Amino acid sequence: MKEKGFPKDFLWGGATAANQLEGGWKEGGKGYSTADVVQYYTKEESKGKNMETVPRCEVEEILKGNRETRNYPKRRGIDFYHHYKEDIALLAEMGFKVFRMSINWARIYPNGDDETPNEEGLRFYDQVFDECLKYGIKPLITLSHYETPLHLAMEYNGWVNRKTVDFYLKYCETVFRRYKDKVKYWMTFNEINMMLNLPFTAGGVFIETCENEKQAKYQAIHHQFIASALATKLAHEIIEDVQVGCMLGITHTYPETNKPIDNLLSQKANRNNYFFVDVQSKGEYPTYILNEWEKENIHIEMLPNDLEILKNNTVDYISFSYYYTMSVSERALHGNGGANGLPDFGIPVVPNEHLKRTSWGFQIDPIGFRIIINELWDRYHKPIFIAENGMGEYDQLNEDGTIHDAYRIDYLREHIRQMKEAINDGANVFGYTSWGCIDIISAGTSEMSKRYGYIYVDQDDYGNGTLKRYKKDSFYWYKKVIASNGEDLGDND
Repeated sequence: MKEKGFPKDFLWGGATAANQLEGGWKEGGKGYSTADVVQYYTKEESKGKNMETVPRCEVEEILKGNRETRNYPKRRGIDFYHHYKEDIALLAEMGFKVFRMSINWARIYPNGDDETPNEEGLRFYDQVFDECLKYGIKPLITLSHYETPLHLAMEYNGWVNRKTVDFYLKYCETVFRRYKDKVKYWMTFNEINMMLNLPFTAGGVFIETCENEKQAKYQAIHHQFIASALATKLAHEIIEDVQVGCMLGITHTYPETNKPIDNLLSQKANRNNYFFVDVQSKGEYPTYILNEWEKENIHIEMLPNDLEILKNNTVDYISFSYYYTMSVSERALHGNGGANGLPDFGIPVVPNEHLKRTSWGFQIDPIGFRIIINELWDRYHKPIFIAENGMGEYDQLNEDGTIHDAYRIDYLREHIRQMKEAINDGANVFGYTSWGCIDIISAGTSEMSKRYGYIYVDQDDYGNGTLKRYKKDSFYWYKKVIASNGEDLGDND
């Protein structure tokens, strides 16, 4: 049987997030978002840990003006706010069919609970979308990408509070009506499963103020599920030919050995991913999570029609981010492992000796990418969109303005090859947006030096630099990939 390869209308492009990209944090009437209070940490300080969580007491000091000497890189991003025309032109030069970005909620409703939207913020995104469409680039918009208005965190404790559902839906209706003729692809929440790991980042929740942390996390998740379902309903009522997807961060987990217990631990870890898609794609809570709640004495507050809302408003497609895989082992339960367990489930993670790592310790596993695509297709039979995939590394800007990033090309080539194999296996994949298509601020540590893009931005971790854009070797490579619809992967370069 002849291989299928990529569909002729496959959506090639790249992905970003407003809080890592835009800058202009106090311009155009924008309010504080949770990302604006996250400071920079060096790689040595973070030691591989995510540093995005900010406790309430620290935010209070920031709002009082007592922390102004500290470095908050997400406030400046790469100044896309003033460079968007130049940046979109570069994406168009690569041949982008789609550009995944987010709307910063605090640019539309500065406090989140405002009576009326900020017109200047709405006009900004009008201009950005028009610029994309000028080049035939379809905007794909994430409605909430780690950019909860800070006021909602301070006043309501974010998504723990049911009121946030209404604030979010008001925001959704505003942007749906405003951009209904310009944006046909939407995602409700970025990496919705991160609420378990990073509740402040994912939903403006000060988890340290909650009496029962686990209860609070799942309550916030339930509110986001309801908000996502109702936003999906709204989009279909307002926008013709709209597609609304869910999005989660997937880290596929292998058993270290063929021991049954290692396989059981692996299943438990992977269910932690599937739970979120089960609810958003099938429209119901799976039995395994209900049993988990009963065992943990977790009682989720629901309104009488909540389950009906979930059942009747499932997503149109499934999207996810993929960077690496992990392995679990019974031996790590006894303190013999090499890494920390997964959040909330206490699953013992160990290094995979068969995989190479990036400079930030991410295990490089293209075949794992194929496995996940196939698993999602087999489980849900809904179209799949790859929302994020990429390699964060140190890049060297040479005196002649070149950046030789063969390591990035190798990483992406092998992942795209495995994505093609998954399509040949039978999976319906309709688009791919590699992460950080232009260098942006890192999500976890707010570094600039952890670069993912095809385009180098002259800025360091402290905001120094010209902000000049330079094309990396991967820029020209990806241009060929897109032009050939994934057939020319530059194997002979």
